[in-house]
Formats: sequence, structure tokens, C-alpha cells
Amino acid sequence: MLWTNIFAGFGGQGVLLIGQLLAYAGMSPSTYQSGQLSLSGAYSHMEKRGSRYLRYALYNATKYVCLWDPTFEAYLAKKRAEGKHYNVALSHAAKKLVRLIYAMEKSRQPYNSVA
Repeated sequence: MLWTNIFAGFGGQGVLLIGQLLAYAGMSPSTYQSGQLSLSGAYSHMEKRGSRYLRYALYNATKYVCLWDPTFEAYLAKKRAEGKHYNVALSHAAKKLVRLIYAMEKSRQPYNSVA
């Protein structure tokens, strides 16, 4: 059911770049600009624009992918070892999942776990 929601959320968008796809899923980082001041990186947070249903489906799918796939499990553990909160580390893994889905869709190749 989750994958149906994810592919339905991405469907009908035409050819998108990965940045546009992340923004559509509501996972793009925010930037703050005011005059000469520009904050990004350590001060940026994830924007809550885009499809909230797609974002919800991606987060739930990412939780299970991190349990089942050793590559994603190691990535989540790496982010946690860097001192990131669980939800922040999960959002990084969700972005990785979106990039993976994009690459699989573009290359028309199935996913083969490296680990």
C-alpha cells in the first residue's frame, strides 16, 4: 500500500530533476536570505511544502527499508553516530530513498543491495 501511494504521488509530474522531486515530496532544505545575510546548511531546516501525503508515505516506507535493507540500516546508523536525532537521520534516509527511486525509474533497473 505504501509503494502505491509513493508512485501515485510521483506520477503525472512529467520529467523532473531530483531537486524538483525532493521539493515536490516536501523534503527540500530551506534557505533564509535577507539582504546580505544568507543562512543555509547548519541553520536550515526541511521545508514543509509539497505533498504531505507523499512525505508521510515516504517516511513510513523509510522506517521499514531501514529495518530490512543493510545499506539503509548502515546509513541510518552512520547519521545517528554523527549525533543526529532519529527523525533527522530518518529524513536523510528518506531523501536517499527518493534519490534511489529516481535512479531506478530513470535507468529502468531493479534495486540490488550492495551489502
